[in-house]
Amino acid sequence: MADKAVTIRTRKFMTNRLLSRKQFVIDVLHPGRPNVSKAELKEKLSRMYEVKDPNSIFVFKFRTHFGGGKSTGFGLIYDSVENAKKYEPKYRLIRGREGMFIEGHWVLLKGILCKNGMHGGIVGARVESIWICPIYPNGLDTKVEKSRKQMKERKNRAKKIRGVKKTKASDAAKAGKKK
Repeated sequence: MADKAVTIRTRKFMTNRLLSRKQFVIDVLHPGRPNVSKAELKEKLSRMYEVKDPNSIFVFKFRTHFGGGKSTGFGLIYDSVENAKKYEPKYRLIRGREGMFIEGHWVLLKGILCKNGMHGGIVGARVESIWICPIYPNGLDTKVEKSRKQMKERKNRAKKIRGVKKTKASDAAKAGKKK
């Protein structure tokens, strides 16, 4: 699929010095192709803007126009990977990396997550004193399992606090008239 021509145009380009990044809207023309992979876009953007580390480039929110052939999305180029880790949301750091440090963990996500991202537990292997954590790095997406007994106890504690005594609307109205 990479043999067909792809044209990348950027517009609304601005330099955001507060977040130490360049941000822009990307228009991708890809006639004859359904879409263009984000990895390919990052590679082309790194050549266009002469970026040393492609890990500092983030592309997201792509929408393919009706009829195909054109997609539009957003792009960010950070001055350094450290600034990207500082300002970029964690979900985007995890989603877009094929290899990047996040709080001491080397995250490799290429082709490991299942379709909807739901997978049980942390899968990893220690290699050269670096955790490779492909599923849930740093426990960001872990779900705490609760037993049926724990859920019932919690419900009963809430009932005890708020009270469960039944009252009739007429009793409340009578109490209001007496005052």
